[in-house]
Amino acid sequence: MGFIFRKRVGGRNAWLNLSKTGASGSVRLGPFTFNSRGRGSVRLFPGLSYRFGGRKRR
Repeated sequence: MGFIFRKRVGGRNAWLNLSKTGASGSVRLGPFTFNSRGRGSVRLFPGLSYRFGGRKRR
């Protein structure tokens, strides 16, 4: 099992995500969240969301 590094810096509705693979920005619009890498998610219930878009890792 490998180590994962992620850090979130910013405010309530917009933030900068820092990880091993680089940095990306995210913005929340109501129940939707979109990031600069072309992915998004919608919050269905507290603790449950659906992620869409972007490329899938293998």
